[in-house]
Amino acid sequence: MRTRRMQPDVPAPDSPWSEIVPGLWMGGHQFAARSGALEFAVVRDEFDLVLTLLRLPGHGPDQGVEHHVWPIPDGPLDGTEIAGVMRLAQAADDALEDGRRVLVRCYHGYNRSGLVIAHALVRAGHSADDAIGMIRARRGPWALHNELFVDYLRAGLDTARLLEELTE
Repeated sequence: MRTRRMQPDVPAPDSPWSEIVPGLWMGGHQFAARSGALEFAVVRDEFDLVLTLLRLPGHGPDQGVEHHVWPIPDGPLDGTEIAGVMRLAQAADDALEDGRRVLVRCYHGYNRSGLVIAHALVRAGHSADDAIGMIRARRGPWALHNELFVDYLRAGLDTARLLEELTE
């Protein structure tokens, strides 16, 4: 399965993760240190729930931290993949309601994690455009640069899922 597109013009983020709203963090597996060198982001026990969209061995989290993995590509998603994104967004919302700290992560913490977090924010009452704007303001301008994911969010993931299932 293709899990991420090679995009050499997309810079690594300058932090391993960013807080989008209180308790909800967006991040990745790699980031640019102050020196400019790329470093791996390893999750230990900073979060109560980690939702992973691209799993790399050795990146955590520690034993005892709730961890859900749903690998998806940074590209077109089928109906099953979209349904998984929706389930992860619900898990994030449920954990936030319980006062838990949540990290949603992918490779750099731009697109796949942004899709899940934006859908969680939409579920919480934000418009898709407000959710996208909040994510870009807090994670950086490269967040949600996958225009297909932006289209999914603007159409609504329920609608996107139905349309994708019709084409399968």
